[in-house]
Amino acid sequence: MDSDSGNASLSFEEKLRLWFYNHNIKSVDPPLFIKNRISKESRKIYVNLDLPQELINPKTNTPLATYPRNKIRTTKYTPLTFIPKNLFNQFTNIANSYFLFLVILGAFQIFGVSDPGLSAVPLIVIVVITAVRDAFEDYKRGASDANLNNCSIHLLCGLINNNVIIDHVGPWRRFKKSCSKLLRKNAEIIKKIKKEENNNLKNPKKSIDSNNNELNRASTDFKFSLDTNRSNRKSLQFLPETIKNPDFEASSNVKFSNKRWKDIYVGDFVRIRNNEEVPADIVIISTSDSENGTCFVETKNLDGESNLKVRNALGAGEGIKHSTDLASAQFMIECEPPNVNLYSFKGVLHYKDYMNEEKKELTEPITNDNVLLRGCSLRNTKWVIGIVIYTGPETKIMLNSGITPTKFSKISRELNLSVIINFIFLFVICFVSGVVNGVFYDKKNDSRIYFEYKAYGPNPPANGVIAFFVSVILYQSLVPISLYISIEIIKTIQAFFIYSDVNMYYEKLDYPCTPKSWNISDDLGQIEYIFSDKTGTLTQNVMEFKHCTVGGKSYGVSYTEARMGMNKRKGIDVIKEAIEIGAKINNDKSQMCNLINENLTVEDQFDDKDLTFISPEYVEEMLSNTEQGSKNGFFMFCLAVCHTVITERNKDGKILFQAESPDESALVKVARDLGYLFVERTRNGFILQKFNGTPQEIKVLNIIPFNSTRKRMSVIIEINENDSKKIFMITKGADNVIYERLSPNQDQEVISKTALHLEEFAKEGLRTLCIASKEITNISYFNDWLKRYHDAKSSIDENREELIDRISEELESDLILLGGTAIEDKLQEMVPESINILSKAGIKLWVLTGDKVETAINIGFSCNLLTNDMKLLVISKSGDDSADVNPDEYDVATLITKYLEQEFNMEGSAEELEIAIKNHDSPTIPYALIVDGDALTTIFHEDNSELARKFLLLGKHCKSVLCCRVSPSQKASVVKLVRKNLKVMTLAIGDGANDVAMIQAANVGVGIAGEEGRQAAMSSDYAIGQFRFLTRLVLVHGRWSYKRLAEMIPCFFYKNVIFTMTLFWYGIFNNFDGSYLYEYTFLMFYNLAFTSLPVIFLGFLDQDVSDTVSLLVPELYKSGVLGLEWSQYKFIYYMLDGLYQSAIAFFFVYCVYHRGNFLNDNGLAVDHRFWMGVMVSHISVISCNLYVLLQQYNWDYITLLINAFSNLIIFFWSGVWSSSLASQEFYKAASQMFGTLGFWCCFFVGVVSCLLPRFIYDNISRYWYPKDIDIVRERVILGDFQKYPSGYDPTNLAAVEKLRNSIYTGTSDNFFETKDSSSKDEESQVEILGDTEEKHLKFPEKSAVISRFKSISKSLKKPPNFDSENISSKDLQSIRLSMVARGELSTTSLERIQTTHELPGLTQADSLLERYSTRGTTGNNT
Repeated sequence: MDSDSGNASLSFEEKLRLWFYNHNIKSVDPPLFIKNRISKESRKIYVNLDLPQELINPKTNTPLATYPRNKIRTTKYTPLTFIPKNLFNQFTNIANSYFLFLVILGAFQIFGVSDPGLSAVPLIVIVVITAVRDAFEDYKRGASDANLNNCSIHLLCGLINNNVIIDHVGPWRRFKKSCSKLLRKNAEIIKKIKKEENNNLKNPKKSIDSNNNELNRASTDFKFSLDTNRSNRKSLQFLPETIKNPDFEASSNVKFSNKRWKDIYVGDFVRIRNNEEVPADIVIISTSDSENGTCFVETKNLDGESNLKVRNALGAGEGIKHSTDLASAQFMIECEPPNVNLYSFKGVLHYKDYMNEEKKELTEPITNDNVLLRGCSLRNTKWVIGIVIYTGPETKIMLNSGITPTKFSKISRELNLSVIINFIFLFVICFVSGVVNGVFYDKKNDSRIYFEYKAYGPNPPANGVIAFFVSVILYQSLVPISLYISIEIIKTIQAFFIYSDVNMYYEKLDYPCTPKSWNISDDLGQIEYIFSDKTGTLTQNVMEFKHCTVGGKSYGVSYTEARMGMNKRKGIDVIKEAIEIGAKINNDKSQMCNLINENLTVEDQFDDKDLTFISPEYVEEMLSNTEQGSKNGFFMFCLAVCHTVITERNKDGKILFQAESPDESALVKVARDLGYLFVERTRNGFILQKFNGTPQEIKVLNIIPFNSTRKRMSVIIEINENDSKKIFMITKGADNVIYERLSPNQDQEVISKTALHLEEFAKEGLRTLCIASKEITNISYFNDWLKRYHDAKSSIDENREELIDRISEELESDLILLGGTAIEDKLQEMVPESINILSKAGIKLWVLTGDKVETAINIGFSCNLLTNDMKLLVISKSGDDSADVNPDEYDVATLITKYLEQEFNMEGSAEELEIAIKNHDSPTIPYALIVDGDALTTIFHEDNSELARKFLLLGKHCKSVLCCRVSPSQKASVVKLVRKNLKVMTLAIGDGANDVAMIQAANVGVGIAGEEGRQAAMSSDYAIGQFRFLTRLVLVHGRWSYKRLAEMIPCFFYKNVIFTMTLFWYGIFNNFDGSYLYEYTFLMFYNLAFTSLPVIFLGFLDQDVSDTVSLLVPELYKSGVLGLEWSQYKFIYYMLDGLYQSAIAFFFVYCVYHRGNFLNDNGLAVDHRFWMGVMVSHISVISCNLYVLLQQYNWDYITLLINAFSNLIIFFWSGVWSSSLASQEFYKAASQMFGTLGFWCCFFVGVVSCLLPRFIYDNISRYWYPKDIDIVRERVILGDFQKYPSGYDPTNLAAVEKLRNSIYTGTSDNFFETKDSSSKDEESQVEILGDTEEKHLKFPEKSAVISRFKSISKSLKKPPNFDSENISSKDLQSIRLSMVARGELSTTSLERIQTTHELPGLTQADSLLERYSTRGTTGNNT
């Protein structure tokens, strides 16, 4: 492309960009073909090495590759571009452009505008208000960007970075910097003044943004660092096969210095200290852990997970500790170009063995485990040294964030069509006016020639054109600019109401619901699809150990959300059951705490508040000298040793566990509570203390880590027992993985019972793990295996991972099953109830998570998104690696097509999609769709539009959809697929930076500003503290906002049609010469004072039902999903109504004047056009205000007062203004008109005639064809909702508990007074949950279910005999029935879950035993 022929094919802009690129002007982006070429090439970073010639521009002798600075900007504007860009954006609105045209037109005297400057005021006001709002929103983003860009970091200085050229700050950039600094300085001054004012207020409310300091970033203030001065200490250690070159002459000026994030470039070395945030994407060279090269990072800002993840330094970086070590380092990193994949990384480190005379070329693979991404935080590690590979907008998190979009609400977009219709109507009446006026001036021998001034135009056509534009100015109210001002005012007030709602205030974080985008509140009332993240959004990311099964015996008691949902669907009184189980839990917990405090407490580490595993029986047996007690003790010992947890002590001396996953932490905590305390790790193993005994060091011989492929981890330990050493391997992992590795030489009954217990735990939404062990007796074989395992780990071959897994498999076989665990991933408060309410509102919820399939399924059951009666349709590109499956079974296209054909009798055609677009009903068939990220990659391939359509149709017809292991970009792709193809309103909610792309892709983005990070909240349209607040935000504020605007906008057009068309009717009698029927001040004040307040108050105060009823009857929300409240038909209907009323207002008065004459008390005629205009304007204004009042549902004293005030103000102004001599020819008009009987007669008859047709129509509709809202309002009046206090929220646990207690105890506070508040029947108990759909629920179904279970129990009082030593899977059902009869299993174990594929996390005893029976034995040598 550098040739002349190549340049000839480029556009002028591309040629200009190429010239800038060739002359190394970095401020201008290179041509598109160069950017595409660079983006596809692998990135090569050289350290202390010269760039090869192919990477250097021969003309400038500078690097060909250009890398962005680490400075980020998420704002839409800059201080320089704000005014032109904002004005451009505002005037792309057709109405604003139209008003600007009218202002310019009015500047010419020929068109008769008396004060052009005054006519421009409304446009100026709306432009300034909108600009101030946009500037405020963008300033918040800019402040956040500045905070990030100016964070402090240790940057290696003095080392020449050949990969980049440090930009020269030219005059233009200096000018931009000075503008930004000036703006920032002014903002800081204003902020300081505001802060001082707030400090003077009593009990000031905390600033919302003060919570952003939760992010663990280094201070932007520079501080003196001892480490910085020590960092240039001389290191004389040179190791073989490392990147340090002893022969390289290193600079003596190399040292770490405090710099800012924005000063970082690709190829720089940075040192990150403990608790600091990673400023860019870096490859780890070394860590403070000199032995293993590991570090721990927290990714809560990325994915909302607070658990620690392990990352490893490159092996070639061994021995690097100080800046001088890096000064002598020589190597090259080759890696993939920047991409959006957060979970994978491919790169290679190229270096030489400088300690070898041959200086052999060496390589080391770089994986995702060797990389720290921007946004992570370093934890429990003193320091990490890394080299920067991606900066600023090229970092993975920024690539996933996307460009901050400008969002417009659906009504705002459709309003443009209404405006166009009005333009057409305006053009028609202006054209008619122009033609009539031109014909009038074409008449000859007319009195006009003798009595009127000469026409402006030289000929009749010119006069017609002038009359056309005069009419445009005269009738301009048809496209009212005041409408846009009113909408801005209404949406601002609505945003304030949302912010001020105490029921969405999260006290724990002092965080109210915070609107970030004020102009899309009405979209909240039309949402059909919600896309939710899992971790930190639906869950608290807190794991609690609830159950375990040891030796075939189940322990623990709990009442999970999934179990409550199952029982509720059966008609069981879940409230009563919850109370009973809660009482049992409290009683058992008290007993267990006493036992632990008396016998098991270690170092006073036990805290009864943290105890989640409730089973005094377990403790009693563990303290006994029985076989089961020994099993229980050894089980807890295994939990205490099989993990990768590290410890630290707080100020009180309590040991805190930091784990890679919260599951591990929960397991170690329960072991601590039951007397097995993991104290700390040592060089060779760890310290364990049992029952307040002497701490014992246990030697760890090897750890085989967990990964997503193996789904298990093993710890090999050496134990001294009776002066002899024994080697044990403890393994924990997914149940299906462990079962296929069990030894056949063990109790078969235990295996079967454990499988049944695990199945029951999984049905309750708990995460299950199996624990197994074996003793290694063949020491020589083990030593040989250990050598081969270490060799495999040190290998750099491409099949390194496969080799490690194969060798691990040898040892992890013939295991003895000890038992299983069940852990609850704690949901946020009232999440299932919130989801249930949203579902009743016609909203479909899809869960998009980066988590594993098994965790997503567990949460699906906990949230009641998945139920036991559902059939799970699985779309995955790979099955279980141990299963022999047909490849077609996991072909994505084949699976989707098969599911559509077999389950829904569909082909996935475009015609079926058109039908689906028109259907907004919720799916009724119990199907759930499970999709993984690999399958989505295939679905969203650019050549797979047909496959994407089929996937969309499949998802639409399933009750629940769970997408697992998805990247941020895939989340956004799913949202866009549904939004654009189904043409529906979407909402995305998340809490991590990996949710930002999804949030920005949806019509409405909601961020949860929880304890796990604020990245999503900062980029969202609305920020809330908990998921349950979403229900109120959508069903209350969203529905109200939508209904209000849907009524306010047509009312606004209607009121302008009334007033404008009276001028048109008047023009018929004056040949449309442009003269006014009204005195000029009436034209100015009609929209400003006479009719503005009622319609504005309608827009932010009207309520069809209260917030309580909105939540108790969520079905009312469906009108927004179906778009019933606003349409172009409604707009036209109101326009026609206004047209009719304008004719009444004018022609009633005209007919009175036509047939008679008005005389005042002096006998003088009052027949001036302004006098006639007084009567017409009063009929129009009063009719308009009363019409708006009739459309309101809520008539409170404020509404009536405002309406009365607006009606009186026209009478007041008419009287006051006409009494002044300044009114000139309008002088005494009001007193003369108000003094005539004819005025009042015509006025009252005119107003009644205007309103009567609509009044009759509305009442007939309500009584004979009522809508849902009409019926509900009637039930409210009849007292059906009296038992619920004002402001009651069914998603607020405290409110539900308070109301429930008042019903159960028969007591009530004043606001609980109801007729039947003392009723304790089962019907009232069900009603208390706000389940209005089951309002009159009776319980024959429940009784039938209970009777059926009792009959089963009776038939099983004598359980069938079975051979415990030889149980096959076919005997499982008899074992199940026997255990149900003895109460060892619940009756839910009799229910079966259907799934197309075996799923991790969906434990089924049958499949576990099948895996056990088909297991392979490969480790007999051990």
